[in-house]
Amino acid sequence: MDYAIQLLENKLAGSLIGHKIHFYPESGSTNDEAFNLAAAGSPEGTVVIADSQTKGKGRLQRVWHSPSGSNIYTSIILRPNLKPDRAPQISILAGVAVAEIMDNFCPGMVSLKWPNDVLLKEKKVCGILAQMKTSASRVDFIILGIGINININYNQLPQDIKNTATSLAIETGRKISRQELIIGLYENLTKWYKKLIEDGFSAVKEKWLSMTPMIDKRVQIISGDEVISGKALGIDEQGSLLLLTAEDRKIKISVGDATILKETQKNVAGN
Repeated sequence: MDYAIQLLENKLAGSLIGHKIHFYPESGSTNDEAFNLAAAGSPEGTVVIADSQTKGKGRLQRVWHSPSGSNIYTSIILRPNLKPDRAPQISILAGVAVAEIMDNFCPGMVSLKWPNDVLLKEKKVCGILAQMKTSASRVDFIILGIGINININYNQLPQDIKNTATSLAIETGRKISRQELIIGLYENLTKWYKKLIEDGFSAVKEKWLSMTPMIDKRVQIISGDEVISGKALGIDEQGSLLLLTAEDRKIKISVGDATILKETQKNVAGN
């Protein structure tokens, strides 16, 4: 195991994110652990790290494959002064922060997919799950869960995601230090979080748009039993995806899974 928790604590002492670390060799879910800590009053920037998870959570009630000794599984307690309708900005911010770190290892190969997937060579390398507790009309706390495939190899991937998921080690051909990467992750999250709180969403939104291939492409959104398609126009101030439908209606989607639709070849005259 390449985590040295004492060294990690020393490195992050005084930092906004990571100043207090709760490490578990095995956890059910780091989000559950962090949620309980936040409800008990743990301060902003407290983080939970697990070497493995037995009940790792993905979006839409999916399971996040979480073997030991391979990847990063962490959850961060945030207490932003935001109204609840702006909370999705945190997920967008997290995607930007992770993608920037990934780009250091694989320049030009990293992209973002709405709402909060980080892709490496068009395959998923990171998932983000944000959970929120509100009091009256304000955010009490947000748990930001991040799972990044670091050193898991192709044969360790579950059969059903072998064609859609990857890891840094698979794409770079070398083992990556989780210790160094998680320090960089917390530092970059701090940078973007401060920018959001102090300056608003504009810079985060601009960076996200610069790293996604979705804009002006035809996309399909699956939200529950509903399937919606249209041209992706961008995201709004709440982090919702803006679509232009075939009927020229502009709509916004706040929840769902997005896929870029492949362009069909137009018939050539005379064929």
